[in-house]
Amino acid sequence: MLPQAMDFREESKALYQLLKPLNDEDLSRVTQFKGWTINHVIGHLHIWNRAADLSLRDADEFAAFRERVTESIMQGRTLRQFEEMWLDGIEGRKLVERWHDFFIEMSGRFAASDPKARLQWIGPEMSVRSSITARLMETWAHGQEVYDELGVERQDADRIRNIAVLGMNTFAWTFANRGLEVPAEVPCVRLTAPSGEIWVWNEQNDRDSIEGSATEFCQVAAQTRNIADTKLKVKGDVATRWMANAQCFAGPATTPPAPGMRFCRKRAAAG
Repeated sequence: MLPQAMDFREESKALYQLLKPLNDEDLSRVTQFKGWTINHVIGHLHIWNRAADLSLRDADEFAAFRERVTESIMQGRTLRQFEEMWLDGIEGRKLVERWHDFFIEMSGRFAASDPKARLQWIGPEMSVRSSITARLMETWAHGQEVYDELGVERQDADRIRNIAVLGMNTFAWTFANRGLEVPAEVPCVRLTAPSGEIWVWNEQNDRDSIEGSATEFCQVAAQTRNIADTKLKVKGDVATRWMANAQCFAGPATTPPAPGMRFCRKRAAAG
């Protein structure tokens, strides 16, 4: 069984448990992310879960899907508009249950697949392991918008190590994607996992370093928090520039949220 597929399932299930008590009106609440509602978040996750599953099961069908996306954008639609067309009015509890049932199915298919097999994607092809890890990262990152809007502090599990590894692996990408020279050495990163375990990368580089919570490192890498809104200890010019622009996901260079723009809302007092 591919462990990343099980981690994806568990992260998705955790988000589903958060959504389970919500009604259709609750799901229309607007998050701090680009004016997206919770419905938009779940719709986005569902569509691209379906796309990743297509790339695993049927390369021709995936290519046709990718062509539809391209044609829609060439016709002047935004990706958000394409997603709304694709969903064809499905929202609320119906959307949440459809997303839930599908991620359970697809995680089983990924778990049983060759982790090294190559799959098509919107950008460069990737391995099965990388594909499902990307879905885990997207679920965790976009899930943050929902936790924040509902005023719930997420209790992470050590499966976020997958996202921390993505953050490390996209060090060079963060610079190259902005047309900047890639530094010769990667900073030392020392993170405390949710379990208390210590994860360390590049221990030999003591000139540039990042130390602190694994959750906060992942939040910065996935651009759900500005580095200024964390307690991460950042030392050195390279580490500082990396954390100011870190981006562990594909696509054009994206500006992280401004300080104070993404936060967990306080729950209304009971009674």
